[in-house]
Amino acid sequence: MITGLKIAAMIALCLAIGSVSGYVSGAGGGSQWYQSLVKPSFNPPSLLFGIVWPILYILMGIAAGLIWAKGFSSKSVRLALVLFLIQLIFNGFWSPLFFGLHRIDWALLEIIILWIVIAVTEAAFWKIRPAAAILLWPYLAWVSFAVAINTLFWKLN
Repeated sequence: MITGLKIAAMIALCLAIGSVSGYVSGAGGGSQWYQSLVKPSFNPPSLLFGIVWPILYILMGIAAGLIWAKGFSSKSVRLALVLFLIQLIFNGFWSPLFFGLHRIDWALLEIIILWIVIAVTEAAFWKIRPAAAILLWPYLAWVSFAVAINTLFWKLN
């Protein structure tokens, strides 16, 4: 039961960060600024982001909850959760940079750092509970795709 509560709390935290980030930045493909950008040929429709991100946040929350369930007595667990929180903070800043401030360049630098911190977090999770690391694989894959898209937005605009 305690593990379930920890997972639920982490899912709620991830969804909250995503929601606040989107709300603060006015994220979305409907803005006039975004519509005016030259987009990469493989840029997905805006609707897809509203489907993919909640799923990723749920997977992230489950993964972090599984790590948290191991307790705080282990230094490796504490480090893994700190890394998770750092990547979550970076995750929350991308939309305000890109959509809010219209800084494609800063968003690109930020998402590259995010990718690195996710990879390090996955490695830390793997040492504790491989299943938790595997739950982060779709997230890393999606952010890898986002790095490619962000790079092309930067080059094209």
